[in-house]
Amino acid sequence: MPSGAPDRPRFAIYYTPAPQHPLTAAATTWLGRDAFAPGACSADAGERALISQPRRYGFHATLKAPFRLSDGACVEALERALRGFAANIPACPIGPLRIDLIGGFFALVPSQPLPSLRGFASRVVEEFDRFRAPMDADDLKRRMNGGLDDVEMTNLVTWGYPYVRSRFRFHMTLTDRVPEDQRAPMQARLEEVFEPHLGEDYHIDALSLFVQEHRGADFVVRSQFPLRTGAVLQMAG
Repeated sequence: MPSGAPDRPRFAIYYTPAPQHPLTAAATTWLGRDAFAPGACSADAGERALISQPRRYGFHATLKAPFRLSDGACVEALERALRGFAANIPACPIGPLRIDLIGGFFALVPSQPLPSLRGFASRVVEEFDRFRAPMDADDLKRRMNGGLDDVEMTNLVTWGYPYVRSRFRFHMTLTDRVPEDQRAPMQARLEEVFEPHLGEDYHIDALSLFVQEHRGADFVVRSQFPLRTGAVLQMAG
């Protein structure tokens, strides 16, 4: 079976806070699903409108976007590589968060821009690209029809995702695209849920390997890899 076959699992390398963290609990309440506990969900929250995409992908910030494993690669080898990489990389500062509107959807983003986040994410993208199978034709066509510019198209062909390197923006998606007339009440609801948790000095302190077992399935956390204990990446100016 070709490595790009659509019924093969997809993997992604994400940042998400620890399962017991209050922000994770708030996101679980909001999305109606806990990526750390497959099958556990809240029917009320799960039926909430305009959260279908973030609910399926789980609460996260993308570092390396979903990919299928290349021919000859196995998830155990990917996990060994992640473990070794994380053990030698210091935590990366994120800082406090805020709620922002990006392209019509709401997300949590750093309160202040941090160039070190872009460099960190680029390193993850490049380090683990050897495990990524080429995109299948359907995925490539879908992405190419998304109004990408030349830089994003080059990123897509080279790295399997448009929003890397200079186009990377750290964000933790909370909604689908929200119609303009619903944005003010949606933001008010989000602030009610998340505002108590945004002031913390956050760090990328672990890499999480998510898996989607088949097309249409929810992404769940397969494993987490702590970054080097007691070390923090120095912020770029």
